[in-house]
Amino acid sequence: MIPEGRKHVTQARLPIDRVSPQDEPAVLALNNEHAAELSWLEPERLSFLLAEAFYARRIGALEAFIMTFDQDARYDSPNFLWFRERYPRFVYVDRVVVAGEARGRGHARRLYKDLFDHALRAGQTIITCEVNAEPPNPASDAFHAALGFVEVGDAVIHGGKKAVRYYSRQITG
Repeated sequence: MIPEGRKHVTQARLPIDRVSPQDEPAVLALNNEHAAELSWLEPERLSFLLAEAFYARRIGALEAFIMTFDQDARYDSPNFLWFRERYPRFVYVDRVVVAGEARGRGHARRLYKDLFDHALRAGQTIITCEVNAEPPNPASDAFHAALGFVEVGDAVIHGGKKAVRYYSRQITG
């Protein structure tokens, strides 16, 4: 029997792997479970976005995933376009989600750290994201603040249905 503390460490060390085409049905299901915080995706749209992604990774079978884009992506999200208008080079975190049963294991933090390392190797120095202000997401605000993100703007989007705060973080080697 594994002591409780050791079990947590073992689970936290699940590998971080690239999202592959075989992962798409599970990614789609997890994304759409959290559509209020992210946005609903259809299978074709997910395939397109993954093909455009700068960095798309998962932990375990699918305890968590992250999808990001750099400034060159063909992406029409108003949040992504907000950053493109202001930064010549950046990586935009479009979505990161942890399955309910896998929360509290440090997966989101591990994905961000791996993203920071990957971005630096690619010559990127700015990571950006947005967090819902309306409906509010205080846990995400606190998480991003703890990682060193600072607020750089805000917007009301989707015809007034959603308000967001924009964040950025400088990364260095």
